[in-house]
This record gives sequence, C-alpha cells and structure tokens, in this order.
Amino acid sequence: MFSQIKGDRAIWAIATLLAIFSFLPVYSAASNLANISGTSNTFSFFLKHFMHLALGFGIMFGIHKIPYKYFRGLSMIMVPIVIVLLLVTMLQGTTIEGANASRWIKIPVVNMSFQTSTLAAVVLMVYVARYLSKIRDKNVSFKETIIPLWMPVFFILILILPANFSTTAIIFSMVVMITFIGGYPVKYLLLVIGAGVAALAMFILVAKAFPEQMPNRVDTWMSRIENFSNGEDTEADYQIEKAKIAIATGLKPLGPGKSVQKNFLPQSSSDFIFAIIIEEYGLFGGVFLLVMYSWLLFRIVIVSQKSDTIFGKLLVLAVGLPIVFQALINMAVAVELFPVTGQTLPLISSGGTSIWMTCLAIGIILSVSVKRQEIKSKEESEEENPLDILSEAI
Repeated sequence: MFSQIKGDRAIWAIATLLAIFSFLPVYSAASNLANISGTSNTFSFFLKHFMHLALGFGIMFGIHKIPYKYFRGLSMIMVPIVIVLLLVTMLQGTTIEGANASRWIKIPVVNMSFQTSTLAAVVLMVYVARYLSKIRDKNVSFKETIIPLWMPVFFILILILPANFSTTAIIFSMVVMITFIGGYPVKYLLLVIGAGVAALAMFILVAKAFPEQMPNRVDTWMSRIENFSNGEDTEADYQIEKAKIAIATGLKPLGPGKSVQKNFLPQSSSDFIFAIIIEEYGLFGGVFLLVMYSWLLFRIVIVSQKSDTIFGKLLVLAVGLPIVFQALINMAVAVELFPVTGQTLPLISSGGTSIWMTCLAIGIILSVSVKRQEIKSKEESEEENPLDILSEAI
C-alpha cells in the first residue's frame, strides 16, 4: 500500500497529522451537535467525520495518481460544469430570514449535501493557473484577457456572491494574488481590482433598492463589518466572545474533551474549532496548528519551485495558498482579528465538502511533486557510471 503513495512525503505527513489531530476536538464538540440535534449519540458525529476524512484521503490518493498536465484540459471542461452547479444551487431559492442562503445541493442516491462554491474555487484556481502559464512571456493587452480569463472569474464570483460574500472575497483575493505571481501586468490588475470593487458596490446598491426581488445577505455582511468595527453586541459578537473566553481558558488547558464553551458556541466543531482546541490543549494545540500550516506553506513553495513547467509552478501555488490562507482566516476570526466569515479550519473542522476539496487541492499538489520525482529518478538512472566510461576507454 505504502509503495503506491508517491509525491512529497512531508505533505502526506502534514495532512495525516492534521487529520489524526482533528478527531479528538471534533468528537469533543460533537456533544454540542448532539444536543442541538436532540440526540445523545455523539459517536455518530465522530463516525461521520471519520467517513468524510476517509473519502477525502481517497480523493487525495486518486488525484495524486493523475499526471498534473491533464488538469490543464480538465479545468476548461469543469468551468462550465461548476457554473451550471452554481446556477442550480442559487436557483433553489433557499433563504434564511429573507436572505439568500443557497450554498448546498443534495447529491442524489447518497443524500449528502455538497457546497458547490468550494468546488468552484478549486476549479477556478486551476483554470487561472492554466491561462497564466499559456500567456507567460507574451505581451498581451488587457482586452485580450477579458473573455478567456476575467469573464469566467467574474461570472463564477457573481453566482457565489449573493449567498456567500466571504468565500467570494477570498476567491477574488486568491485570483488576484496568483495573477500577480504569474506575471500578469500590474496596471491591468489594478483595473480588475477597481472593476471588482465597482461591481460589488453596484450589487449592494441594487440589492438594497430591490430587496424583495433579489433576496441576499447584504444586510448581514454590512452589519457584521459595522459591528466588528464599532464593537456592538450581536449574535456574531456573542460567538466571538465565547471563543475568546475559550482561548483565555487555554492559559490553563482543561484537557481533551473537557471544553466548556463548546456548549455555547453554535459552530464549535467547524468555524470556531480553533478556540475549542486552545481551550482543551492550550498553547500546545495552537502552536501545533501554526507549525503544521506553516510547514505546509513551506512545502507548497518548495514543490512549486521544483516543478519542471510554468503551469506546474503556478498550479501548486494556485490550489495550495488558499488552504493556508483559509486556515489563517479561521484562526484570525477566533481571536477577533477578522469579522465572522464562516470559513472552516482545513482538515480539522467537521464538514464533508471542505475536507474533500482540501484533499482534492492537496492531491493536485502531490501530483506535481510526483512528476518531479519521476524526472529526478530518470535523470539519476541515465547518469553514466564512471566505471563504464573507463571500461569503454580500455
């Protein structure tokens, strides 16, 4: 079995350690989930998390076996598919307190929920990396890049925006970052950022003007930002306060499974699991996670630098950086450096879609590292043996 595992062993180790570490805090927080759902069976939530991770690592293993060059073409095929999925998701019309909350679709047969925006994020980043590698070292005008690059980006973001502003903002930020790294002209990039801000402002104005015809979460976004700035008491602030209490308690860790604040945090197993980890494991738990994600970032950069193609270099950064960025945002929310965003902690928080898409992204990174290992092995096997040269001379 282990002989079939290829690619960067350090990344495999990081993903495995994070997954193993996640079981105890998720099981601990499951008691709150059990109370909310009206059942006392906490083991079912633990088993569900185990199944999500098992499927995620299965995805990772399968993806890392695919030569990464195929992701170039697959991204072009998948972009129309994710657009259709996002349209289906949005047209469901799910609302919470009159606001658009259509984020999930039901997978037929297995009857499982799937958050389409997370798949769209990975596909879009691969697509952007493909296009940037294609125009690398070419003089392109802004007009030439509008349809092949920015039209798919903005169309996908527009479909995600009404129900999920934080995910939209993160994807846009990551696209801007990877285009900058990929050598896209800065003057054009500034135009894109300006267009994005203008489009967001227009959306907010239209949504405010016609709230009945266009259910949205604009008021929720704005209130979170305003309350975060003003320090007013809201439901989101209630969660932050409980998270801060949990973190403060971590100065004298309560021990595994003994968290108190998990009973008060509605999202203790997902959005605020970092606070529960600090409460139960103290500074050790927080430092462990920071080291793991920092180590992952380091390996992502190493794999990118060692890739044999421009596409490989950009692909690793495009799908890898968002994982670390999301982790930092999740931890920043728990310590009130960011307003509440609803972003999970990769490979730690419960939730199927987040785990699966993180594993998909890591599988792509491993696929690039596998290619590098194959090239290195081939080069080593083709090196001439000095004894062979001597025998030929004699």
